Amino acid sequence: MIDKFAQSIAEALDGVTDGATVLVGGFGAVGQADALIEGLIDTGVADLTVVANNAGYGKVGLARLLEARRVRRLVCSFPRIAGSVIFEDLYRSGAIELELVPQGTLAERLRAAGAGIPAFFTPTGAGTNLAEGKETRRIGDRDFVLEYALRGDIALIDAWRGDRWGNLIYRGAARNFNPVMAAAADLTIAQVHHVAELGSIDPDVVATPGIYVNRLVKV
Repeated sequence: MIDKFAQSIAEALDGVTDGATVLVGGFGAVGQADALIEGLIDTGVADLTVVANNAGYGKVGLARLLEARRVRRLVCSFPRIAGSVIFEDLYRSGAIELELVPQGTLAERLRAAGAGIPAFFTPTGAGTNLAEGKETRRIGDRDFVLEYALRGDIALIDAWRGDRWGNLIYRGAARNFNPVMAAAADLTIAQVHHVAELGSIDPDVVATPGIYVNRLVKV
């Protein structure tokens, strides 16, 4: 019988190691897997590369992970939002590296990783500092920048409901980076707020099929 539910957050995070690339779903404070991130802090792992839409909010979840000095490098689109004071202090002091990626490019790099596409050309960033050091190609009458797929060792996902096979649905705006990140990691761990009986989720509304999910934990 396939049952991907872990008995605890610690069990769900078992095997996470120093130096991992961690994909963190969410958009601002919406849809971020705060319980899993808190559990990640408890594991003691460090030297992480975190991929997220923004640099955390307040002093919970991702922001607390940064405050604990567990993150060496952050890949994100919006490092400065209201309440992102922890990242700003770390960055100014040289305690964290930043790779700034336009939001659409970040989403497509993650989607490409999940689809097995190694790289793609995009006009976003062409002719700007973001294109420095990257291959640029003239296609038609526009310049395009080569961007590579972005795959993670681990994805931490927040879903509204999930069954024991790992089929997930999201609530409202929480369906943001979570689905593409779930498909783009070697180990995808999802926190779910409600457990669904197997077969009770309409296949038409499944946003992340269980084939992409390795472990679940109810929060």
